[in-house]
Amino acid sequence: MPKVLKYFLLGFLIFIIFILVFLSYFFIGQTKPAEKITWGVNFSQKHSQLLGLDWKENYLALLDDLKVKNIKLITHWDLIEPNKDDYRFEDLDWQIKKAEDYNAKILLVIGMKTGRWPECHEPDWARNQKSKIKNQKLLLEYIEKIMNRYKDSKAIGAWQVENEPFFSFGECPWADKKFLKEEVNLVKKLDNRPVIVSDSGEFSFWFEAAKIGDIVGTTLHRKVYFKEIKSYISHPFPPVYYWRRAQIIKKIFGKKAIGVELQAEPWCPNLLYSCSLEEQKKTMNLEQFRKNIDFAKKTGLDTFYLWGGEWWYWLKEKQNKPEIWNEAKNLISK
Repeated sequence: MPKVLKYFLLGFLIFIIFILVFLSYFFIGQTKPAEKITWGVNFSQKHSQLLGLDWKENYLALLDDLKVKNIKLITHWDLIEPNKDDYRFEDLDWQIKKAEDYNAKILLVIGMKTGRWPECHEPDWARNQKSKIKNQKLLLEYIEKIMNRYKDSKAIGAWQVENEPFFSFGECPWADKKFLKEEVNLVKKLDNRPVIVSDSGEFSFWFEAAKIGDIVGTTLHRKVYFKEIKSYISHPFPPVYYWRRAQIIKKIFGKKAIGVELQAEPWCPNLLYSCSLEEQKKTMNLEQFRKNIDFAKKTGLDTFYLWGGEWWYWLKEKQNKPEIWNEAKNLISK
């Protein structure tokens, strides 16, 4: 047998062994379930409004009826600074004050890419800047304003800087890892509470997030629409896939991984606001909600923020379908 062919076969064999070891490590095995799980909920004023809801009633219902004690609160730059140096803090002031009144803890998401479509929420006046450097300078000024206004609030438990900044999703002008470090350094300079950097739960090993943040935040979506193939898919990753990566992050970086976005609402081919109930049910219904909660429990992670509190409220108030709201209430208020 020629030497070239021998080397090729040896290389191919090593590659196959590597793949088998990789798959067995991340796809086979049991996790160690957390003794106690902290359940929280995401909230976006903009998302609630786009669903046609009274966002204040929605927010208060989470605090008062669902008894939510942990809220991942999404800020939107275009709502807070719609015009240069014209800061509209009234709504965010109200949300944080209500969290204080109810003794709830807030994970405050700050930056340009903070979640909910189009993901990046820079105002028009900032988007129209000709210079990326100028745009980034304006963003740092905005973050500093946010920090100085809310860092003394007893409700703030942690800061999340940007949302999945390494994952190419959404309508964003740029992604810049070096600048993300500047943002995190600014937040750390102004306050000593932990900084969370989030990353894709399915398509990342979280190393970059762990290098920069104090805590790694992961997403966890089970059934989604893939526009690339124009079809719904269920992710094939088992609970141990999340557990193993969390253990690697703990061993290498000495940092914890938590779930900052657990799918508890539909993922439609188009925006949720124009997605029919029948279409919504393809990726989220009461049965799927329960399955996602059960899956999360099996990952071994001890903290999850559920993605969908606005939608549950919309189902209850606008569609007279309170089943998922009540299920979430039973889970969170235990």
